[in-house]
Amino acid sequence: MIGQAPVRASILAVLVAITAIIISIYQEKDKGIGYFQSILSKPFQVNMGSQGPNLRFRKIQRFDTDYAHTTITQYESKRSGMQVIVADREGPKVNGYFTLATEIFDDSGAPHTLEHLVFMGSKSYHYKGLLDKLASRAYGSTNAWTATDHTAYTLETAGWQGFAQILPVYLEHLIVPTITDAACLTEVHHVNGEANDAGVVYSEMQGVQYTSMELMDIKARRLLYPENVGFRYETGGMMEALRVLTPERIRSFHRAMYQPRNMCVIIIGEVDHENLLSILDQFEESVKDDIPPLDAPFKRPWIESAQPPPLTKTTIETVEFPEEDESTGDMVVGFFGPDCTNVVETTALNVLLTYLCGSSVAVLENIMVEKEELASSISYWLDTRPNSVIWFQPTGVATEKLEFVEKRLISLLKEVSSKPLDMTYIKECIQRECRQVKAQAEDSESFYSSNIITDYLFGKRDGSTLKELAVLDEYDQLEKWTDEKWRAFLKTWIADAHHISILGKPSLELATKLKEEEGGRIEKRKQELGAEGLEKLEKKLDDAKKENEVEIPATLLEKWQVPPIESIHFIESQTARSGLARKLGVYENSAQNLIDKASSSSPLFVQFEDVKTNFVHIAVHVGTSKVAVQLKPLLSVFSDNFFNTPIKWKNGHMPFEQVVMQLEKETVSYNLDSGSKFGDSESFLIRFQVEPEKYATTVEWIRRMMFDSIFDVTRLKAGIAKQLADVPEAKRDGRVMTSEVEIAIHNNASCLMVAKRTLVKAVYLRRLKSLLEKDPNAVVSLFEELRKSLFTPDNLRILVTADISNSKLPDPVKTWDILNKAFSVGADSVNPIVKPYTLLNDEGRSPGTVGATIVPMRAIDSSYSISTGKGLTSFSDPAIPALLVAMQYLETVEGTLWNAVRGNGLAYGAYFAKELDGGYLHFKVYRSPLASKAIAAARDAITALANGTVAFEKPMIEGAISQLVMALADEQATMAAAAVQNYINGVVRGLEPDYSLKMLVQVRTVTVEDIKQAMKTWLLPLFEPGKSNVVVCCAHAMLEKLETEFQAMGYKTQVKQLSDFSDDYGLEAPEGEEDGENDEEEDEEGSGGSEGSFESEEE
Repeated sequence: MIGQAPVRASILAVLVAITAIIISIYQEKDKGIGYFQSILSKPFQVNMGSQGPNLRFRKIQRFDTDYAHTTITQYESKRSGMQVIVADREGPKVNGYFTLATEIFDDSGAPHTLEHLVFMGSKSYHYKGLLDKLASRAYGSTNAWTATDHTAYTLETAGWQGFAQILPVYLEHLIVPTITDAACLTEVHHVNGEANDAGVVYSEMQGVQYTSMELMDIKARRLLYPENVGFRYETGGMMEALRVLTPERIRSFHRAMYQPRNMCVIIIGEVDHENLLSILDQFEESVKDDIPPLDAPFKRPWIESAQPPPLTKTTIETVEFPEEDESTGDMVVGFFGPDCTNVVETTALNVLLTYLCGSSVAVLENIMVEKEELASSISYWLDTRPNSVIWFQPTGVATEKLEFVEKRLISLLKEVSSKPLDMTYIKECIQRECRQVKAQAEDSESFYSSNIITDYLFGKRDGSTLKELAVLDEYDQLEKWTDEKWRAFLKTWIADAHHISILGKPSLELATKLKEEEGGRIEKRKQELGAEGLEKLEKKLDDAKKENEVEIPATLLEKWQVPPIESIHFIESQTARSGLARKLGVYENSAQNLIDKASSSSPLFVQFEDVKTNFVHIAVHVGTSKVAVQLKPLLSVFSDNFFNTPIKWKNGHMPFEQVVMQLEKETVSYNLDSGSKFGDSESFLIRFQVEPEKYATTVEWIRRMMFDSIFDVTRLKAGIAKQLADVPEAKRDGRVMTSEVEIAIHNNASCLMVAKRTLVKAVYLRRLKSLLEKDPNAVVSLFEELRKSLFTPDNLRILVTADISNSKLPDPVKTWDILNKAFSVGADSVNPIVKPYTLLNDEGRSPGTVGATIVPMRAIDSSYSISTGKGLTSFSDPAIPALLVAMQYLETVEGTLWNAVRGNGLAYGAYFAKELDGGYLHFKVYRSPLASKAIAAARDAITALANGTVAFEKPMIEGAISQLVMALADEQATMAAAAVQNYINGVVRGLEPDYSLKMLVQVRTVTVEDIKQAMKTWLLPLFEPGKSNVVVCCAHAMLEKLETEFQAMGYKTQVKQLSDFSDDYGLEAPEGEEDGENDEEEDEEGSGGSEGSFESEEE
């Protein structure tokens, strides 16, 4: 994909988005989510930064960052050249990023294949999955990703002790892996007995090669880079190249790139340096005969290679992508930028991009999105390289307007550079960017990993460029830039520079053509191979699987002991309560004493969490249970409009642009978020992160946005237009659509998750748009009614996270009088939080009547499924410990589900959604060549365990329990996260403070018989017709076979279209008007008899 984490000055949102894109494409393993919070653990003392003598590792430098509590130390091995960079920071998690610069000059995908193959075994350990099983026992997990310029292997554990014992084994897998022919066959590519191409890597790339972004990306690479520049190529591998890639080519690439001198061991967390250097020294001793000497010829990737020439002309090209909905296209516009190691220029570029399109008041967003309604947003990012690449991406653009929007974007950029800039706003962007970097450094370890990886790839190996992480003085330099300098910078890199533009046009014809070509290719292969040839291929594959699946002796795994929980330093957050929150109970601690002394008459429900932080995090938790059902679809527009609307101000009003500029000036961040982040999907969150001195100002802004905002018709039109423009793109996502259909089948219309679906927006917002044109007052009155039902004192719960003990929060309680005075009536209690199981409909409460629902989609080449069965309704249910261990046992990497499903190429992922109080359980299959086969394989594997045919493995049970401990660390990886988890447990779930501690004790007492019973009672019914329903979104070519296989399982089947699950919530189209929807899926040709909606039932 286009995009890579930007250097240093990136805004948090951009960094998170680009990281997510990289990982979602090349991710090695899905990670589980946490469920508990740790309480009262004894910290294991690690002497951060301690270092004894180690003659073979020299310390290059050590420095503190002056904007966060972090110390960075850089080492280098004298005998191998390997670099080691440690960022010491407090917290329960230790994160490792073992990074190799990887450069290749073809589309073979060799870098991506190694990301998978190294986990298949090493010189000393010829066992597939050993690393993952070791990690699961040590409160940890492994992962990896392949970017264009590097491959990173990750190890995250709760505590240093587990990390330390896995580290040398992991590094051996990287430097001296086995890379057998058998592993290449199963993991990279093979042809199975049905003549289909398969293999983990191949299947992964098959799922992305014909997406709009991938097709545009590869075209952009070809235009930007000549053949002698590695950035030109798809390191994930093109399918046609993967089909002919040989094991020897992979081994050759490994020899060239996987050397210690081309690797950086990056570790973030509480680290024992002396122990670390000793481990690394012993590791190097063990592989000294397997690596080339330090004086052997070696060319540093990317730096000692050819650099791309500047663009000499502007190029605009069109790329078609397969899609049934041809109404909305895609586009990207790219410019070469400055060297990513130039901190001042890179930071200036980030500030400039924020100025141009960072919010609804930024020039491009304000004109092209808010006023001209040409796009739903203007995204932007920076590929960090010696010649960085600046990308703009207008989203939700009507296909017929792609060329016009591209020209409009360029003309606006030139127009901006030709006039004086708003220097006041530029300076506010600089200051806000600086605040956000400080907040990100505190909140996310990825801030350090991203910057250190970039420095290792492109910076100076003597540490001089890394040292620039110590301070943020580049922002001071930028504050001195004049308007002339800013505009010259804009002209140099963007406005007056040549660029490339790729216009992505959806094509139903191409979708049909690709389907026919692929079918023809497979049929030709079948004819050429014949039955005998296919049988030989199947035997070859079976032999390779047997060679790969050598069982790991339990005695070997047990050599690595499960570390004691005391080795983990959990974050402790003190809870204090005021107003109606006190009814939940108060605790004896210093924070509560301080809150009690801060007298106030405000009865508002406020919970305070006291942690070590330089910021104040505020979340107003707003329930929706009192909102009329017919108004709930309005919440999507209401949310978009909340901070982007004019407000009453003194004797007049403040335009929305001024509102946004003031909010940006006075905050680190602000947004409306889903209440699911707090464990309550029937709510939303008004969230702010601010500096302590802005606490009272922020509460005033909350009051203003609740009560002084104006539902302006122009703003509402813009909000509706943006959301409608995003509908076609969302409807191309098989995973999202599978979830939306499942939600619609099993929940009442009053459920917020049902009302906010894309398939509801597609109808409801189109009608709302028409009504707004004909009768704007009627629409405004609907929004006013919605506001009144939301902002009442009995519907608000407030969470404030700050450093209370050190008096960093002025007037913590009294400040909320600002909001309380806005209410005309008081409240004696708060509305109860809606339990999710109460929103299930009859089918949701007792699944099994519907059977298998199959929804064909032209936009996808694979299938996604959700199986739904009955689940638990309370966190106090005694079945929880055994059920948790059972699910975790099955999901262990290289465990039961992994081997049965992913290991056999039946899906990229299969897992359980662990809702412990939702009244349902879900089994999900992700990106499968045929979801029915993945479901059947999972069912058979679980059945074999439950009935005793296959024995449970003691090390895997220990690993499952260790993963539950890891979940605790995940939930409180940062100070702010620990505070949120306290709120979720105490307020949302109503659990006792020691709930997590008790649960840990209980899971350790779970027996094999308990696990078997949990599987029989809760998990196996997910695969049983009459007790479960299945939803599948799939490629059209899979429809007939899926129907046949589900019927063979005993499910009745129904084929539906996405439009069958839309809902207008009683909002009728204005008289004489049609909705104007373009539901091509109901009128397609060649769909194999799948048109319309019909039901078939196996007799």
